[in-house]
Amino acid sequence: MEDGRESNTLKEQKRRERQAALESADSDIGLCGWLLVLFSILLTVATLPLSIWMCIKIVKEYERAIIFRLGRILRGGAKGPGLFFILPCTDSFINVDMRTITFDIPPQEVLTKDSVTVSVDGVVYYRVQNATLAVANITNADAATRLLAQTTLRNVLGTKNLAEILSDREEIAHSMQSSLDDATDDWGIKVERVEIKDVKLPLQLQRAMAAEAEAAREARAKVIAAEGEMNASRALKEASLVIAESPSALQLRYLQTLNTIAAEKNSTIIFPLPIDMLQSFMKQ
Repeated sequence: MEDGRESNTLKEQKRRERQAALESADSDIGLCGWLLVLFSILLTVATLPLSIWMCIKIVKEYERAIIFRLGRILRGGAKGPGLFFILPCTDSFINVDMRTITFDIPPQEVLTKDSVTVSVDGVVYYRVQNATLAVANITNADAATRLLAQTTLRNVLGTKNLAEILSDREEIAHSMQSSLDDATDDWGIKVERVEIKDVKLPLQLQRAMAAEAEAAREARAKVIAAEGEMNASRALKEASLVIAESPSALQLRYLQTLNTIAAEKNSTIIFPLPIDMLQSFMKQ
């Protein structure tokens, strides 16, 4: 935990240093620049109140404005939300959306560590954390983040086996988030979350895995049936020993069998007789 906090602190310090280096002071514009700024101020004052509509700008709560004065970022960083003022002739600005942006990673054909080709897609959530760096350090932060997410997905999954991809999705997502967050830190972007949506396997591999699972289930079923037969044979052996100890128990078993047969809708009842009784009738 402490190492993570120290790492975040160092990142924040570096981010502030980069932002301070980008924000030029007003004195850096030179003498000619100051003359142009002074001329712009005089022109604005001379054309009041019409010029006031060109000087007042408004940004929404979820936006920030980066002001450029003669091509240099104005000191103070991003402006907003609310009202801010610019000089019509020398200043220009760019609006940056600070809300969380979501985009889908297109399905990527990835060759896993055990040489299996799978198609994996995902979703990434990110937001602009520093508007100044997002404007000054990269041409298109959104497009760059999308391309980097696709490349990172391929690189991370290429080091995993198929079983790891199917079972360790959270670990893969966390690894991707850390890699993306480190790579986009110079762009002023914070990757908040990465999720793996779907893993598509080739049709032949699906059939092979289904056959393997079916064979495993059949093997378990046979083992369970064999264990049941073994337990049943032991119970029958114990029952035969009990009946052998008491001859009357066999007669009771006959009566129980007759009771079971009589409960059903049968018209014929077969009653077994002892052979000794039949021999006595045959002698007479």
